[in-house]
Amino acid sequence: MGMLHEFKEFASKGSVIDLAVGVIIGGAFGKIVDSLVQDMIMPVVGKLCGGLNFSDYYIPLNHQGTQATLAEAKAHGAVIAYGNFLTISLNFLILAFVIFQMVRLINRARRVLPIGAPAAAPAAPPPTPEDIVLLREIRDALKTPHADAAQNPTRSGS
Repeated sequence: MGMLHEFKEFASKGSVIDLAVGVIIGGAFGKIVDSLVQDMIMPVVGKLCGGLNFSDYYIPLNHQGTQATLAEAKAHGAVIAYGNFLTISLNFLILAFVIFQMVRLINRARRVLPIGAPAAAPAAPPPTPEDIVLLREIRDALKTPHADAAQNPTRSGS
């Protein structure tokens, strides 16, 4: 039961839940960037490089020609799929750049609007020691005239 309780505490911490949400959103964002690169950027790059599908660029390692698509070439033997590698590298660079910009924006916002608990109120001073309290009472008692002294002047003179 102890380990299960510890796991429950760990899993219910805010930072773990935030991390899980971040991973899920990051995965979805990665798919968006992948689509952007493969469906919008790489066709333009492929058109500039000869009108072929850029992800189909490869170097055959079994002495076959480069006329077949990447899938057909892989079926016939080993290939170095540098076009696919470049596409994935471009995906990474775009994703890293966007994440960098997001972190930069968050850091700038934190400098302007600090997040967190408001400044803690100053701690209450420690209680005054009892001997100091007694000395203050004696001092105050000596400063105020007593009712006895006003009624019996002989006592106050001695």
